[in-house]
Amino acid sequence: MGLTEKRSLDEPGEGPAAHRAPLAGYPSPVEVIPPGRHHLPPLPYAYNALEPYISADTLRIHHDRHHLAYVEGVNRAELALADERMRLDFSLVRYWERELAFNGSGHILHSIYWTNMSPTGGGEPRGIVMDCIVSYFGSYGAFHKQFSAAARDVEGSGWAVLVWQPQWGRTEILTAWRHEDLTQWGVIPILVLDVWEHAYYIDYQNRRSDYIDAWWHVVNWTDVERRLRLAQAARVPMDRSLSLRQG
Repeated sequence: MGLTEKRSLDEPGEGPAAHRAPLAGYPSPVEVIPPGRHHLPPLPYAYNALEPYISADTLRIHHDRHHLAYVEGVNRAELALADERMRLDFSLVRYWERELAFNGSGHILHSIYWTNMSPTGGGEPRGIVMDCIVSYFGSYGAFHKQFSAAARDVEGSGWAVLVWQPQWGRTEILTAWRHEDLTQWGVIPILVLDVWEHAYYIDYQNRRSDYIDAWWHVVNWTDVERRLRLAQAARVPMDRSLSLRQG
């Protein structure tokens, strides 16, 4: 079976229906995306909506070219791995697994990045987001400085990420080299800042700190709160103290 051939989604164990049945007492899972079917999400605003902080030229190239490349990359990797499974030939599995990790993580982080920004963003968070920040970082000011420093000091290309750690019931700041090299498993990103050069070089050249300072003016705290509430609903046990509720 070639990479361009389509497999029926009704084959046993292969289609989304096999994974959609919810556990008793739990909400229905999100729609399953079949291998190779990822798509580029549209920007939630016009290309020039974040000016003067992020230019239309930057958004157009960043979204339409760079993010699209990650979507195409994850689709290519998933289809290649599906083909290897069909042939039971895993001679290239290491290469394709790396491609899946790199491009899949790039696709996910960019999808969050776009909605984490808004032309009406900026300021400080309120409500549950502020409460979570203050409870762990001590103050919003301390969080702001740590997040900015983490983003500034990413070596090479990467991300600064505010995550919800369901294992410990709190937020944390992590950094990623490239897209996929995070330092903890099980975390859920709720606020991400892309510090790859393609995110800011047109507007700020090598002045990453200026880009970071400008980015705070467009942070969409409403989206961060939405993501935090969804993340807090996740239950990820480290041990056997939390079991599944059966009907």
